Parts: sequence; C-alpha cells; structure tokens
Amino acid sequence: MRIARIQSSEGAVLVNANRDGSFTRLEGELFGKLHDSGIESKGHFLAPLDPPTIYCIGLNYREHARETGIHVNEYPVVFLKSPTSVTGPESPIQLPPSQISETIDYEAELAIVISQDCKNVRREDALDVILGFTCANDVTARNWQSERGGGQFSRSKTFDTFCPLGPVIVTTDEISDPWSLSISSRLNGTVMQESSTSDLIFDVPTLVEFLSMETTLKAGTVILTGTPQGVGFARKPPVFMRDGDVIEVEIEGIGTLSNPLAASKSDV
Repeated sequence: MRIARIQSSEGAVLVNANRDGSFTRLEGELFGKLHDSGIESKGHFLAPLDPPTIYCIGLNYREHARETGIHVNEYPVVFLKSPTSVTGPESPIQLPPSQISETIDYEAELAIVISQDCKNVRREDALDVILGFTCANDVTARNWQSERGGGQFSRSKTFDTFCPLGPVIVTTDEISDPWSLSISSRLNGTVMQESSTSDLIFDVPTLVEFLSMETTLKAGTVILTGTPQGVGFARKPPVFMRDGDVIEVEIEGIGTLSNPLAASKSDV
C-alpha cells in the first residue's frame, strides 16, 4: 500500500495513493487496521504523518564519510530533529533570516516509520515493527552544525520546515529489497546526490535494534537513515540552497519529494 495524507475539503484524510495518480480514501487507523474504501478523494499532499519523535543517523553512507573526511565510529551517530520541523511535499522550506544562516544544505534520506510501540527489538525482527518507508530531506544550517552548534547537530537541523517528508509511506510488503534502493537529490534539476542504500554502513535492522535498546520507540517514530555523498558543503566550491530554488529527493519504489525554498520575510 502507498499511504498518503492529503488535505481534502473534509480536512486531513489518509488515502491510498494509487499508481494511476488517483487517491482512494482509507478507513481505519494508520497504526491499526486500514482498508481501502474505494471512494475517490481529492486534495494536496501533506506530510504522511506527524511523528512523535524523529531520530537521525549521521555519517551512515561510506562515500559520504569519505567526502567529509570524518572517521566512522563503531556505533551509529544519533541526533534528533524536532517534530515541529516536519513539512510536506511541495510546501516551502523556509530559509532562516540571513543573519542566522546563509548555509542551508540538502540531505536526501530514506526514512523508516515505526508501526507500533516497541523496545529491545532484535535485528532479525526489525521488519515486524516497521510500517514502511518514505523520502526525507534532512535540511541543515551548516554554520549551526559547526561553529554555533556547541558540538551537537540538533540545533542545525531542527528549524521549522527543515524535515520534509513524503510524498507517501510505502509499506514493507511493497518493497522487496529496501537495502538496494537508488537514492538521489536534484537541485533545480541538477543531480547533486546519486547513490544506493546498499552503501549504508549501519543497515535498517541494525538501526532499529540499536535505537530500541532499553528505549521505547513509539508508533509513528521516524528514523532518518543518513545521506549519501554529494551534499552541498562538501563541494568545491560549496553549494547552498537559496530563495527560489527547488530541491527534490527521489528514492526508488517510493517516489519524489519536492520542495521550493522561500526566503525569510525579513530578507524580502
């Protein structure tokens, strides 16, 4: 199933995003039983869910680690994004005022959605607690990741609209091999990142086992699994996103998450 959330005339509703481009309304609960009513709905995409927690993994693609020159740790690098940073497909990523940051970067990521409250999950059981997969963009203010960040990543990544998600959650039964999906990003149509989830250092079962260790993952928890090589700050010269740009994240079998960039009102 390809689960989306749309803003219809009736409000926010869950739908099955059919491959012909139509939406049919889903009845039931996202983390319970869902069935397709067959009733067509119309509207525009919202983020497919409002997660209670967003865990993120840093330096989790081998080639990305190489381009940054940063040593890969024995354990995953974990940080958090605020749930208030979530935004949906086609919604603007709001650039902070220029005095706060002019170094806003893109990071294409495969995101996983946890289906149930769980704790101490073994890696071999990880798929049993995953509802599905979606596209994410771990938008980052690089100056707040470095000199202003105090050694922590979260501040740089948790401004409002800095976590686009969507357009759909593709359930695990629809993706035969989540460990070899092509993943890319395009800035104004130019390919910036191009890789495969086969380049992940810590795979999804490892991440679920690690993050659930003596820690309850609530239903709806989103885990961003890391970004491949080609990010803007590592380029020579660096490339950062500007007002009027459009950034796209595409993942095989899921779709394309597209967002325009919008200047802060104080900079207009």
